[in-house]
Amino acid sequence: MALRRIALRDFVIVRELELDLSSGFTVLTGETGAGKSILIDALQLALGNRADAGAVREGAERLDVSAEFDADTTLAGWLDEGGFEADDSLLLRRTVDLQGRSRGWINGSPATATQLRELGDRLLDIHGQHAWQSLTRPDAVRGLLDAYAGVRTDALDACWHAWRQSLAALETARSAQDSLQRDRERLQWQIGEVMKLAPGADEWEELSANHARASNAQTLIEAAEGAREALEGDDGGALSALTRAATLLQNCEHIEPEFKALGEVLASSVAQAADAAHTLHGYLRHADTDPQTLAELDERMGLWMSLARRYKRGPADLPALLAGWQDELKALDAASDLETLELVEQAAQQAFMKEAGTVGKTRKQAAPRLAKAVTLAMQGLGMQGGTFEVKLQTLAQPGRAGLEDISFLVSGHPGSTPRPIGKVASGGELSRIALAIAVTTSELGAAQTLIFDEVDAGVGGAVAETVGRLMKQLGRDRQVLAVTHLPQVAACADHHLVVAKRQVAGRTESGVTPLEGAAREKEVARMLGGEKVSQTSLAHAREMLDKTSTEARA
Repeated sequence: MALRRIALRDFVIVRELELDLSSGFTVLTGETGAGKSILIDALQLALGNRADAGAVREGAERLDVSAEFDADTTLAGWLDEGGFEADDSLLLRRTVDLQGRSRGWINGSPATATQLRELGDRLLDIHGQHAWQSLTRPDAVRGLLDAYAGVRTDALDACWHAWRQSLAALETARSAQDSLQRDRERLQWQIGEVMKLAPGADEWEELSANHARASNAQTLIEAAEGAREALEGDDGGALSALTRAATLLQNCEHIEPEFKALGEVLASSVAQAADAAHTLHGYLRHADTDPQTLAELDERMGLWMSLARRYKRGPADLPALLAGWQDELKALDAASDLETLELVEQAAQQAFMKEAGTVGKTRKQAAPRLAKAVTLAMQGLGMQGGTFEVKLQTLAQPGRAGLEDISFLVSGHPGSTPRPIGKVASGGELSRIALAIAVTTSELGAAQTLIFDEVDAGVGGAVAETVGRLMKQLGRDRQVLAVTHLPQVAACADHHLVVAKRQVAGRTESGVTPLEGAAREKEVARMLGGEKVSQTSLAHAREMLDKTSTEARA
């Protein structure tokens, strides 16, 4: 999953650059201001860093950067979930125009800056020259220890949020008991009023229909009697007329076949009319005006309408209103049930404390191992006898990250008392400590590409040689890129790239050139003695390169 290639167009002072990279340890060198860190900035932009219109080269409309990595099967699931195609390589690309608008792609498909960052975190680790500053931040310190210990805090975060939510619910209930009680009493009274009526779900529709029938009983009786008379009247109703018509046609259907169908229709009509007459007889036997029933229906409807007016609802809405109040009362009962809320809060607290205890135990086991590894690395970085400690102190109150405060303490010299890393006076010591931690923790990371951007600032001599050897050692298993000013570090590299400015059509541009043989000797000599390369510095450079080459073969 190493970085294969970087391509830049119109980025800061780079007009166009395509750079193929190799595995192992590669250094980028050049004079101050030549643009060494521009390559790192461009790479970070391709991996989702904040877009800045100021990075567009003067005279250009937009910048374009891309980074190509070896494919990694472990990323197949992530790519598939994001809708990106897996290929034999992984290409990340980003453009930014003069208005600051940014666009990104992963393997040719549009991607957000967040997706680029997520992928970038899996592809490489970048250690900057001010990496020591993060060692004073509690979250960064905790993150380093957790990464070293292999601690995952997802479950701890979930338990913390659950505890906070249950505690907030309990505190809200405690502070709102008076208002909750008033609301409960109001709802209970309203529910009691409506429950006196006990409105059924579909009762209003049925009540309205029954009332309409009762209030129009005489009209309905008269209509039924008139209809029966029309069907069966003594002077010849419709039923007898239909029967006669059907008989006449049936008697002649043997002569005229069409009469058969017509006779059947009339016979069916006779049967239906007879059924209707029979039903009307039954209706009239039971139909009667009933003033008492009408009065009862009037009273019931009056209660419905009175309650509906009181609560500004339609009568048909009363059952739903009652159900809503009952649900609200249940919720208030639950919210005011302090005993239950306290039990829930206690259970959530116990779950968090249990998870925090497990995480804390793992941290305590890993702390001395990390301290020992960093202390060992410090010995080779000019801090012989210095020690590194990881201090875990129990917090007075549990926090989101657990039960302990984590800090890094360092002693730069034998016999000195370890102090918080932020209080170490020497900037050189801070840089070396940060480098020791970076080297120690980088060996455990998943990213196959490690970038060190002038983390060796403030060191020199034998310490610089140690830094170079450490990076070369890392380069055996990972791809390592380092921006450096130190010839001792540059001499240890497997590959050497030099960054230089040049004037093109009156404008300053930056370019990158691979160095080998005499050209590399000259660059290392420049780093040793300045712009004027002497025969002495050349000889020294040649000796350094030969020495590291011999050690590599040994």
